[in-house]
Amino acid sequence: MVAATSLFPLEPRRAEDEQRILLSNVTWEAYETLRDSIESASVRMTYLEGWLEIMSPSRGHEVTKTQIARLLELYCLERDIPLFGYGSTTFRKKEKERGLEADECYARGEDKPIPDFALEVVATRGSLDKLEVYLGLGIREVWVFEAGAFSILTLRGDHYEAIPVSEVLPEPELSRIAHFAEQPDQHAALRAFRDELRSAP
Repeated sequence: MVAATSLFPLEPRRAEDEQRILLSNVTWEAYETLRDSIESASVRMTYLEGWLEIMSPSRGHEVTKTQIARLLELYCLERDIPLFGYGSTTFRKKEKERGLEADECYARGEDKPIPDFALEVVATRGSLDKLEVYLGLGIREVWVFEAGAFSILTLRGDHYEAIPVSEVLPEPELSRIAHFAEQPDQHAALRAFRDELRSAP
């Protein structure tokens, strides 16, 4: 199933962007075989009802998602908020014919069968509606980072709705996370963010 209007629609690719390929009529068994046989973290697969998109993220994409993850984890450490990270673990459900790897995903408080929220950094847009995949997996929130800003989407019944503040992790000011995520020096950004958190009343 290819969405006509997707949160992640296909756009023209530049040389420095992610490499993507879309395959149709892929059985669940073929998807699982491919996913389990390719161990490289540089290959992401999104499966939706017979459609399989294979993507190799760009360096810029990986730098940004890693920097956001480090900032979020630093915030939770400084504020003593238990956060369980899953990285880009593959989550899939055969009965829903859905599977993917988030850029990063977390559960608050403790280890859980599925994460509470997933982070998606949009550098280029793909051809499958990843929200449809997240919906089938039952991920409570999807945090989308695009063009220097966050959008938070929460699961409401059979669809996602935009909300101004995360219901899972409302404490951090995401505009500050976004600010430091855009800094070119990761170490300096983390140190500045740490100092800002420690100086706050």
